[in-house]
Amino acid sequence: MDLSALFDRVASALFGRDGAPPDDAAEKQLVADMTELVVETVDARIRLQSRYAEKLEGCVRKTIAHLREIGRQPLEPLLLSRSSWNDDPRLNAFFASADDVPAFLGRSKELRAFFGVPSQRELGEAYALLAMKKEERTVLAPKQDGDRVQHEVPQVTVSFSGHRLFAPSATLEATRLEVGRRIIRRLSQQALKRIVDLDMKAADLGERKAWLAARLRLVKLAVDGAAGLLEDTVDTRSKMAALERELNETVHDYIETKASVATMASYTGHIKAILDHPEQHVSLQRTPMRLSRMGVRVDDADPGPVNAFTLSELAIGEGVVAVIAIVRCPLAELPAEADPLANAERFL
Repeated sequence: MDLSALFDRVASALFGRDGAPPDDAAEKQLVADMTELVVETVDARIRLQSRYAEKLEGCVRKTIAHLREIGRQPLEPLLLSRSSWNDDPRLNAFFASADDVPAFLGRSKELRAFFGVPSQRELGEAYALLAMKKEERTVLAPKQDGDRVQHEVPQVTVSFSGHRLFAPSATLEATRLEVGRRIIRRLSQQALKRIVDLDMKAADLGERKAWLAARLRLVKLAVDGAAGLLEDTVDTRSKMAALERELNETVHDYIETKASVATMASYTGHIKAILDHPEQHVSLQRTPMRLSRMGVRVDDADPGPVNAFTLSELAIGEGVVAVIAIVRCPLAELPAEADPLANAERFL
């Protein structure tokens, strides 16, 4: 199976520009493609289960509806250029200085590789996905209040770090599709992670079960052997009882955990657990922001220069949130690549 082509078809249907509602035939094909995509990325052996597609159809349709909502979210391209830094509120907030913008572009090996292709270099510009971490901290700092300056006022600062550039493309459409591919992969990853985590738990419980059984045999030998002539029998039998209880509990947990990953039917159940609630594992929030030029949160009444913009935050479960933006990367902003030999000569 051509997994790449399958990803492209599903992502295009969910995150492409065409917002018209699909007809019945197209919708059925999308459900089928999405089902096969998830099954192939989690474990292809699921296909050995009879009527697996029928069993997954309901949760796949829920996920498709959720992903369509994400796909409708506007992601306005942001121009990454030194000259735009002073006037563009998002660019000003994301980067500490104008010089940081071309420096960031220059560190991207993917972007250099994209422009290394002559036909793509002629375009003069690439679209890409920018991802960052947002950090908020409460600090005590001076604050202007009319004609007065208040000292040691609690204020929230917002900063962005860990900037990374992904999947440079020739068109905005291609970059939007890359966002879609990554979201779909995340859902498949979560389903597979549930299975792997349970496998690891079963292995740990198996080791614990074997250790407790050996420990229990050792105590029994001590009671029935020569050592029992010297040890406190009541105390030893109490230890035996505690070990037996713990062993029984561990055996019960082991059987229950092992059963949850022992069959392809159980694998299907784990996929359903994720796809029935896709919003718990991936979501895209649009958050209004008002920051001072120093990165401090301000309210609507603040008079002085403010960066007001809407932040796109991609939540991918387990408390992980990435700030994302589709960006335009002009070739003219890409610094010349450093010559390692020339740099070496400076120190000779």
